[in-house]
Amino acid sequence: MRTVLVTGFGPFDEHTENPSALAVGRLAETWTAPPGVRLVTSVLPVSFRRATEEVGALVERYRPAVVVGVGLAAGARRIALERVAINLADARIPDVDDEQPVDVPVVPGGPTALLATLPVKAVRAALETAGLTADLSLSAGSYVCNAVMYAGLARAGDGVPSGFVHVPPAEVVPVADVVRALGVLLDTVLADPGELAVPGGREH
Repeated sequence: MRTVLVTGFGPFDEHTENPSALAVGRLAETWTAPPGVRLVTSVLPVSFRRATEEVGALVERYRPAVVVGVGLAAGARRIALERVAINLADARIPDVDDEQPVDVPVVPGGPTALLATLPVKAVRAALETAGLTADLSLSAGSYVCNAVMYAGLARAGDGVPSGFVHVPPAEVVPVADVVRALGVLLDTVLADPGELAVPGGREH
């Protein structure tokens, strides 16, 4: 049995309802996993310390074949497939634990940056075929989303497709469309995970 791990985030700042949590919850209810695959979902707190610890613990517990983080980008207009996570926590606003790190590493001693191992170009093409649109992004920022992406990549290791999806507010891109996009992403990765798990995403 292969495990697919998908995480979202809970509320933070003025965002009392986080569309990433809604989308991950609905994905768990509606996505039909292929035979031999199970979906595990979790809603993480928007906390640098707790979110990175929790994603690390989930990877250790389930040894997933695929790791996908989902988070809100409040100013975005389209879904974004992130390509790079940086080893930097630099918070414009405090997290939910009232912590506001400035210029500190996500993982002390870790590489400066890690490339997503999800096949982002193949996923974007599949989304377009499904009538959905997404951008390829070269910056996941330096807030908790980036920290979780970096921690997930660092813990999952080579050969495990891992990455992050930023989603706009629900009034910009409906949660139903995000759920559909996540399903397309998982179907694309699981079609041939060994071939597609390469740094930065193989172009197809």
